[in-house]
Amino acid sequence: MLDSVHPDWNPLFHAQRELLDSIRQQLSGETFIPSETAIFRAYERSPQQYRVLIIGQDPYPNPEHAMGLAFAVPAQTRPLPPSLKNILMELESDLGITDGDSDISRWQNRGVMLLNRHLTTNENQTGAHFKLGWDAFTKETVRYLAAVRENRLVSILWGTKAQELEEELANSKVIKSVHPSPLSSYRGFFGSKPFSRANQLLTELGEQPIDWS
Repeated sequence: MLDSVHPDWNPLFHAQRELLDSIRQQLSGETFIPSETAIFRAYERSPQQYRVLIIGQDPYPNPEHAMGLAFAVPAQTRPLPPSLKNILMELESDLGITDGDSDISRWQNRGVMLLNRHLTTNENQTGAHFKLGWDAFTKETVRYLAAVRENRLVSILWGTKAQELEEELANSKVIKSVHPSPLSSYRGFFGSKPFSRANQLLTELGEQPIDWS
């Protein structure tokens, strides 16, 4: 389960070993998504490489969509989950970028951490693992990331679940709006320009902007 975790995250995982053992025990014998090897995919890169943090809620309930990165689905997935579709619509409106294969997982290699608050769920069931303890672990993740980056971090918080972590990011640059889901996207997500705003803030911090294409 931890084979793909970058060594620079080791202090976090060591400090949270008891909590992770508890979560592992609760998952034992259960069928869940994403696959065990993908649970910690957001931790494959060093925290030093992440200049932007995007926080989701939990994996897509469709097992063919869940891949361990918030909002991301495998390349060429059709139809797109509604939230991702809206994210790509805003990307085009904001920066004029049309993502041909809809694979935003490439953002991870360009400095964006795509982190869900809850790293697992049941097939076809949203929010099934809200009580396992993932929220505590990802809260510590955000705190650790902010400390490692020494506040040279831009965080994009979409919706109330993500914005619960705003206090942990008090010393970083925060962009927030409603969630991109169809239920809320027209109440302030569309037109919020999170991608250009993030790059502007990175430039102000002396960091390289993200290639969102």
